[in-house]
Amino acid sequence: MSPNSNSQMGGFTLIETVIAMVILAAALLLLTSSWSGSFMRIAKTQRNFEVSVLLEKKMAEVELEYRNKALDDIPEEKGPEEFGDDHPEYQWKLESKKLEIPDIASTMTAQDGGADPFLLSLVKQLTEGLSKMIKEVKVTVIYTKNSKTNEYSVTTYFVDFNKEMTMGMPGGG
Repeated sequence: MSPNSNSQMGGFTLIETVIAMVILAAALLLLTSSWSGSFMRIAKTQRNFEVSVLLEKKMAEVELEYRNKALDDIPEEKGPEEFGDDHPEYQWKLESKKLEIPDIASTMTAQDGGADPFLLSLVKQLTEGLSKMIKEVKVTVIYTKNSKTNEYSVTTYFVDFNKEMTMGMPGGG
């Protein structure tokens, strides 16, 4: 063997260098995708936190504004309105409606032997009375970015304890 042969030289072959570069590129690709995924999760978490704070703030404002007022004072729709310069990509809206209680009279009459007419009348009066005393209010925060819109809502119920519920006899006045 001569002193200049390849087996005696201490360098890397081209194949070894290419394999090392492929391994390094794959590791860098995995690392950057992991980082971008983490940044996306952080951004989503931040947005969810902002939405929850804005929903809580707006619902507290609505509760303060309409506390101890007649249910008719609560508008059926309000907004969408801006939150201001601090949150330009967020808007809010309010929707309200009277409480809709399902009709359970049909379930009661479907039982064996039907239902007592007095009980049916009582249930009807109760559901009508509750519908007049309770209003469902939904506040929605709307997030818009890059022409993509997401809505997040919270619902509460206002009860007018000043309204009387009349529970008269069936057929009576």
